[in-house]
Amino acid sequence: MSKTIIWSAYLLALHSLFWGSSTSETGSLRSFHSAPAANSLAVSQEERPDSTRFTHSILASGFDEPMQMAILPDYSVLVAERKGALRLYDAKTKTLSTVAHLNVFSGIEDGLLGVALDPQYEQNHWIYLYYGLGGDRNVSELARFSYRNGVLDMASKKVLLEVPTQRTYCCHSAGYITFDPAGLLYLSIGDNTNAEEIEGHNPTDERPGRQLSDDQGTSANSKDFRGKILRIKPEADGTYSIPDGNLFPKDGSQGHPEIYVMGCRNPFRVSVDPKTGYVYWGDVGPDTEVPAEEGKLSYDEINQARKPGFFGYPYFLGANEAFPKYDFATKKEGPPQDPAAPVNNSPNNTGVKKLPPAHPAFIWYGKGPSKRWPLVGRGGASAMAGPVYYSDRYPNAPYKLPAYYNGKLLIYDWIRKWMMAVTMDEQGNYLSMEPFLPQLNVVAPMDMQIAKDGAIYILAYGTNWFARNTDSGIIRVEYSEGNRRPIAVSRVSKTVGAVPLSVHFSAQGSKDFDPGDQLSYTWKVGSVSLKGAEADYIFKKPGTYDVVLTVTDSQGASATTTSQIRVGNEPPKVVIGSSTNQSFYWDNTKFDYKITVTDREDKPVAKSRTRVSFDYLPFGKDLASVLSAGNEDVKYAATKAFYDTQDCKACHTVETKSIGPALKEIARRYTGNPDAKSKLVAKIIEGGSGNWGTYPMPPHPNLTPEKAGEITDYILSLTKQHASLPLAGSLPLDQHAGKGVEGAYVLQASYTDGGTPSMPALTASSYVVLRHPQIEMEDYSEGNVGVVIATLNTGYVSYISNITNGKYARFDGIDLTGICSIKLRLQEHGAGGTIAVHLDAKDGPEVGRLNVAAGQLADLKTGWKEVSLPIKPTTGKHHLYFVFKNPEAKRALFHLDKMVFERR
Repeated sequence: MSKTIIWSAYLLALHSLFWGSSTSETGSLRSFHSAPAANSLAVSQEERPDSTRFTHSILASGFDEPMQMAILPDYSVLVAERKGALRLYDAKTKTLSTVAHLNVFSGIEDGLLGVALDPQYEQNHWIYLYYGLGGDRNVSELARFSYRNGVLDMASKKVLLEVPTQRTYCCHSAGYITFDPAGLLYLSIGDNTNAEEIEGHNPTDERPGRQLSDDQGTSANSKDFRGKILRIKPEADGTYSIPDGNLFPKDGSQGHPEIYVMGCRNPFRVSVDPKTGYVYWGDVGPDTEVPAEEGKLSYDEINQARKPGFFGYPYFLGANEAFPKYDFATKKEGPPQDPAAPVNNSPNNTGVKKLPPAHPAFIWYGKGPSKRWPLVGRGGASAMAGPVYYSDRYPNAPYKLPAYYNGKLLIYDWIRKWMMAVTMDEQGNYLSMEPFLPQLNVVAPMDMQIAKDGAIYILAYGTNWFARNTDSGIIRVEYSEGNRRPIAVSRVSKTVGAVPLSVHFSAQGSKDFDPGDQLSYTWKVGSVSLKGAEADYIFKKPGTYDVVLTVTDSQGASATTTSQIRVGNEPPKVVIGSSTNQSFYWDNTKFDYKITVTDREDKPVAKSRTRVSFDYLPFGKDLASVLSAGNEDVKYAATKAFYDTQDCKACHTVETKSIGPALKEIARRYTGNPDAKSKLVAKIIEGGSGNWGTYPMPPHPNLTPEKAGEITDYILSLTKQHASLPLAGSLPLDQHAGKGVEGAYVLQASYTDGGTPSMPALTASSYVVLRHPQIEMEDYSEGNVGVVIATLNTGYVSYISNITNGKYARFDGIDLTGICSIKLRLQEHGAGGTIAVHLDAKDGPEVGRLNVAAGQLADLKTGWKEVSLPIKPTTGKHHLYFVFKNPEAKRALFHLDKMVFERR
């Protein structure tokens, strides 16, 4: 799932259904798949199902990097977490526990990656795990264990297969396990190749000593397991046999006989069509600068293997679009390979040189908008393949999908957070796609499976990479033709606090889509049950409690959801007060402040655990989101955001050792060294080894010394002891003068309490961001006016337009303390009218009004003027509503460019 450029725009307009346009494929094997059908809006005689007939519940949440799940016969779920934990959601008790914690290597993208049940699990109780083996041996294992009644028998371990790997460079481990109806096991394995130092091309670096950067030694190597999908038949004694019909002969003369598919980069999720036997998988693409049909040759792919074969990487992507042969020594491009007869002449290849013809992808898309598949959106991507659905495989299943989805392939994207249903013809050719369950808003879907009762289980990874996420979890989706299950929504007044803790529970938001259904509500706290949509409970003992809400309709159908309450420590409170404006700064003035800290348990409050800082930052955008996310030191927020887009996180964490040392350990080693910055900058750019162990640090030649220096400053700051400011004072605002409208001052205050015997310490913080008093009118938080984008025709000015009677623009959280007027830059172009400023609502108290004259401009590049709108004396922060009025006008009133808040 690795990408150099990680974060992305989400899927655009999921509710609008656009379809693939007619086009032809390029390269060899044109007939392998059909191109998208033109305007194929209706490919099923069934009507699209009513979305309200899909109901979902969150069974469990708060996983630490969930990778794959296995649904047990009783609908309990085993979940493999990357750092080595095997978790169990117990469907009967609705609790989450840890079954085992394996000793795994979890650096780069390795770890515990796959879990699957044996097809005969109910008789033999075998499960299969795939993981990077902990210790000094660079291997990953596919192993079988006995598992029953919540216990993993470690002594029962049988290693079926060892996969030699490298642990020097990131990335791509894949590691998904699945079975077909014949009991054959499929295992996907990533290319395990240096994905970053590719100089805008594909990873085919044949220079001496660069074998770990050459995918021709893995993906395109018939005698290497990496970059492949393997197919084997597990045997009862813990070994395996080779089934008929794999890519290479069983004697191993041409390649590993386990290989079914080769030429993959990161085949992350895999499924097998239970009727056709076609294998589907998502392959996460590279970041290159090679021009291609759809922007750059950086496609993610959904692939379909109707038979064993070579699927192109690292020579081809998409419809067999070819990479030029790039010489990393001379930096020159040569002719590309022929997809009909690819040859692997790399010195790092230990397998056959003449490869099978390359199969094109089934669906592919880049980072820009896709002409073929506009629904997939744009930005970073991680394509994944789910199951192909057949309704007759779920006879009498209460929650099976309607016949509309019969034969459709379910696909999803981990980064773009969408799910799609793909319609194919009888031969398996692509016809169309449409959004699937867009109402769920799944955060990073990681796995998708269908249970025997027809319900869909979705494993959500959550927001942040390599982290425990509160929005990760197991989602169960049910479809009902008849009575629909209700939707359970739980709201709690407090999730943490001291003993006794009074909490109000509310089921507000729970609903049922069946007319006339009456809902009943039960809250369970341990052995205590409470009834009603609203309930109160007093927690009298410290501990962590799961509160389970069950919502039941009048037909007996029910849904549950769980909230967690931590009792035993009241969070501290931190308040920043000031008699001056808390939204804006004016150059060469002062900001006075007073910080008040209170804590129920700490008496008195410990000043040593209070931190107050004040910084000027040359940027100001998105600071509120950075601060609300808990970033204590915003001085390096922009650098940290840039650092997070690099490959550094693959080898380094902030606190603990991974492949490389922890960042704080680096900072401690170089503390007091006057040459620290120059040494680390050179190390980042040039790479090296020997200082921290045997693993070499890869070079980053594309980083400028300035950027490497910023990263170095960030790392060295992690262990610095910052002097804390007093709890009250006056701060000079003198660092911005003459620097335009960018930049912000940030005052932060935090307090960490002493914890209690039953609960850990809690930290509370508060902050004030002072920004420049100029605000662009088009940056409104909410409104119904139009925005004109800056172009040559507007004199490169963006502004709001289409301002007619009754329209408005809202700006949130603006402190009017000390403000006497707002200077507006406007064009008298239109019927004219009034601008009224209201507090907190369109019809809230009016604090200012301005009349704007009518006018007509021949050239909209000119005619801008500045006028002052007086503001009544007002204190505190408010939402400001600029309401535009002229009841007599039949056309637009005027144009507004920006405003500047002026102090008394």
